[in-house]
Amino acid sequence: RHLTDISLLQRYIHLRYVNLSENKLRDLSPLSSLTHLLWLKVDGNLLTSACMQELPYLQIISFAHNRIKDMEGITHPRLANLSLKGNKIKAALGLSQGQLFSLHILELRGNKLESTAGLNLPRLKTLYLAQNAIRSLEGLEGLGQLTTLHLRDNQLEILDGFCSTMKCLQYLNLRSNAISNLQEVAKLQVLPMLRALVLLDNPCSDEADYRVEVLVMLPHLERLDKDFFEEDERAEANKIRQQRQEEEQVKMAQAEESEG
Repeated sequence: RHLTDISLLQRYIHLRYVNLSENKLRDLSPLSSLTHLLWLKVDGNLLTSACMQELPYLQIISFAHNRIKDMEGITHPRLANLSLKGNKIKAALGLSQGQLFSLHILELRGNKLESTAGLNLPRLKTLYLAQNAIRSLEGLEGLGQLTTLHLRDNQLEILDGFCSTMKCLQYLNLRSNAISNLQEVAKLQVLPMLRALVLLDNPCSDEADYRVEVLVMLPHLERLDKDFFEEDERAEANKIRQQRQEEEQVKMAQAEESEG
């Protein structure tokens, strides 16, 4: 409706659900009096900041497709689901675990992030980081309850940054990155609960025996890309893994002999 001014809403203090999407808003300060607000959607406006007065009951906010450049000033204590999709955010800084201890879902797809540093949100369960420019994975050790991580359409070449404290991660999407060396997948062995992995449209997915080689490195994996592993693939991977372990033991024994 091309709205630029929402000061009229100040008097409706009991509003709980507000959708102001597809307008021309630059200022959300009139919403500070809506202390009963549970759900807010302001997609497709002209906002340059997500900073708002703290609202005690607000649980869901969507700021998708605005002009927001940072994540400062988001402090709603019961916020569970936050979308900042399609903005201009360059760094994943500003979200505080001390103020966002209920946040479970964070959507940052389609921004300008180059790193994951700053996402210290220990209760986060789902994190969408697709369609950014991420080259390095940093600061992931604090995401101990994360179960789902989307990193599709980024610029990752190496998979350093995953760690054993990510003990709940089950689904990891790395489609359309720049991972050329299949040995990088071995770094995912630190993820004890990983069951589904997507590597399509990476150079490494064109390697010979791609599926079996991934399963050799990640025996607990149930699904690669869109397909579950068949029993014959699992048997072949087990055989190759055992063979390589035996070869390694022989090499170690020979090395010990030559040193002795």
